[in-house]
Amino acid sequence: MRPFFLPFSPPAVGDEECEAIVDAIRSGWISRGPKCKAFEVEFSASFSSTSALALNSCTAGLHLALVALGIGPGDEVITTPLTFCASVNVIEHVGARPILVDVEPDTLNICPEKIAAAVSSRTKAIIPVHYAGHPVDLDPIEALAAKHGLAIVEDAAHAVPAKYRGRWIGSGSNLTAFSFYATKNLTTSEGGMLTGDPLIVERARILSQHGMSRDAWKRYDKGGSWRYDVVAPGFKYNMTDLQAAMGLVQLRKLPAFQSRRRAIVARYQDAFSMVDALQVPVERSEVEHAWHLYVLRLRPERLLIDRDRFIDEMTVRNIGTSVHFIPVHVHPYYRDKYGYTERDFPVAFDSFSRLVTLPLHPGLSDSDVADVIAAVLDIIKVNRR
Repeated sequence: MRPFFLPFSPPAVGDEECEAIVDAIRSGWISRGPKCKAFEVEFSASFSSTSALALNSCTAGLHLALVALGIGPGDEVITTPLTFCASVNVIEHVGARPILVDVEPDTLNICPEKIAAAVSSRTKAIIPVHYAGHPVDLDPIEALAAKHGLAIVEDAAHAVPAKYRGRWIGSGSNLTAFSFYATKNLTTSEGGMLTGDPLIVERARILSQHGMSRDAWKRYDKGGSWRYDVVAPGFKYNMTDLQAAMGLVQLRKLPAFQSRRRAIVARYQDAFSMVDALQVPVERSEVEHAWHLYVLRLRPERLLIDRDRFIDEMTVRNIGTSVHFIPVHVHPYYRDKYGYTERDFPVAFDSFSRLVTLPLHPGLSDSDVADVIAAVLDIIKVNRR
């Protein structure tokens, strides 16, 4: 057994990020300024995005996308129940109704066929979530959206860097929101990015700064003007230069981070694929998985313990784990408001009861990975039915 606890997902930051933040502080710009602009430009170049807006969270990006698209009361937005609550909260924020549809059994991404069955005259948009970093099957969803005149807002909180049919997630015209939260593949501590159609992203840019026609950098830098107009009742969603300074360093480290993630995943897959009590995650042939999360599913018919006890046993062995996610429809707010039952989305709910997310981050040593594998296999051995 490990002598010390292995955290689930600490941020992978070092001296370079610290130096970049200090440089930003000394520059005199600590809110939105030149480093935010540089981060937007480098992020766009890295992922072939047509436009990019640096924000304080992925949630802000999703919210701004819906507002910029004009979605509001009386409208419906289709999304998945197997996601973090933010994906659905933003639909409530604009006064629209979330319509949940179940997920695919292999990827746990939203099911395109079920989306088609859920479209109504009130449907205005679809929010597909790239669960765990595995891209959603976008082609049928985009065909459906084109047929019905629907917008697509991709929740790519887990999808830096992921590819679908050779294209970077975030490289198309769909509005796409990324997360740079502390546990993400690329972190700015908190933060996010919105990419997509340049005209809509520019509308979101204005909304992200109180609806003002000029941001602080344009007002206070040399040659700027103090004058501005409020053209919409906007929000305070901008990223800061301190965050962007960190993000620029992380962006350059990302290829090495991803190489390490994939090496760890390969060891997990090799260790667990032939264990009949475990269902391992998939990577379809047409995608490049970002591997933000490594999510096992237990097979309860093979075990004497349930998922919660399994997690307790991992904790006893000094291994941190998590669960992604508690389905939206079982949270009290959504359950009570819309009258959901647990079994309304059987694939999502059945999967939730079996999910265990293992540690996966670039800071894991080979010894750490061996400890995780040994702990999982030992629990299975001791508790096999």
